[in-house]
Amino acid sequence: MKKLEIDIPLSSVTLKGDLVIPEKAIGIVVFSHGSGSSRLSTRNRMVAELLQKQNIGTLLFDLLTLQEDEIHENRFNIDLLVSRLIEATEWLMQYKEVKSLPIGYFGASTGAASALRAAAYFGNLIKAVVSRGGRPDLAFGVLHQVSSPTLLIVGGKDVTVIEMNKIAYDELESIKEMKIIPGATHLFEEPGKLIEVANLAVVWYKKHLAKNKELVP
Repeated sequence: MKKLEIDIPLSSVTLKGDLVIPEKAIGIVVFSHGSGSSRLSTRNRMVAELLQKQNIGTLLFDLLTLQEDEIHENRFNIDLLVSRLIEATEWLMQYKEVKSLPIGYFGASTGAASALRAAAYFGNLIKAVVSRGGRPDLAFGVLHQVSSPTLLIVGGKDVTVIEMNKIAYDELESIKEMKIIPGATHLFEEPGKLIEVANLAVVWYKKHLAKNKELVP
């Protein structure tokens, strides 16, 4: 398993990232974290480690530089975050270590909106999207353009976000599922709940991300 600390050169900035490539990777998942979070998010890193154990590569990267993150408004600038995710994905598609691997997205909170808008931009090039406690409603205008199979995961106690996800779910025209995890709040901090999220994501990615169906157990 390769673990690389990388610099991702974009048009205006260079962003820090952590790329992990299992030896027999079936694909790679790019994480789009929520507002105020970073590539060091403990929740996303936990999910990423479980994906890696299932031969799914991961890229966690900072959507903002340290200086940009000091400006609070940047954290909620969805247009900016989408453009960063798109550029980082284009870079990844050309990166020699993984350019042959199919790509998926994992979006958390507002990061789910960025992931879905980027998926709408790339079309069939993004093979699967998973949203954890996401705000897909913030991508409402382009949801009908998303062709990637999309899984929405929401905590059973996260009532407001459940309603937002139901609205978004109805707007999606791709292969789609919505899973509500009983007893979980917005951040899935309850014992075992984040593992449930990761397990659902693994199943989704193995079903839709793998290059060859025979790779799927």
